[in-house]
Amino acid sequence: MPELPDVEGFRKVLRSCAKGRVIRHVDVRDAGVLHGVSVRRLREALEGRRFTEPERHGKWLLARTGGPTLVLHFGMTGQLVCARPDDAYEAHDRVLFTVGADRQLRYRDQRKLQGIWLADDASDAERLLDRQGPDAMAVDREEFESALSARHGSVKTVLTDQSALAGLGNLLADEILWRAGLRPTTRASDLTEADRRRLYTQMRHTLRSAVSAGRVPPRDSWLTGHRDHPDPTCPRCGSPLRRSRVAGRGTVWCPRCQGNGS
Repeated sequence: MPELPDVEGFRKVLRSCAKGRVIRHVDVRDAGVLHGVSVRRLREALEGRRFTEPERHGKWLLARTGGPTLVLHFGMTGQLVCARPDDAYEAHDRVLFTVGADRQLRYRDQRKLQGIWLADDASDAERLLDRQGPDAMAVDREEFESALSARHGSVKTVLTDQSALAGLGNLLADEILWRAGLRPTTRASDLTEADRRRLYTQMRHTLRSAVSAGRVPPRDSWLTGHRDHPDPTCPRCGSPLRRSRVAGRGTVWCPRCQGNGS
């Protein structure tokens, strides 16, 4: 599932592929990914405009044009690809934006759980994202600690709640909690000040590394590099990792390194 590092990578794809280029044609191959906008309206709003500097908030990507903004969410299987207009189509290429004479930005998504919206102006884009919490890369420590202490659910539930903190998904939450030595089921409101500060620090370190990699990397020194093994062990202490479900999400953790709480 695309998380903040993946979407930051898509932002860079959009920037390098399309920034400053005229949108010559919008080809909607599957209108099922459009939300609240018709194919005709999408074309009328975008064709002839230029993509400007794109922005990201959490798992959302905002493709600015100086007028209407294309707002994209990638669900579980979405991605943004830079191709040439004459490249063969992939089966899951849903919307194609031909930019300039020789490039094509492709919204590709197998499962179509999210998709594309069109915001008429900046205030309309803000309304689309008004239920999102602060971006996990931009949030300061005070705001982060306040969000945690104000909620009574498990710390993993809070970390993956996009209205509390935007951008973290299942892999990142497990990785960050493992690095911070905190059990996923610990109530967020029960964390000490030292716990919250350690969690914030590990979140920042993990995100910086993952953004540099363009995804949550399955490195051998990371929990992510072990979680899918048949009999996974902790890369820190060698203990068998446990699998459970927290708020309906598959969760992997180390009972020795994350032994706090119940």
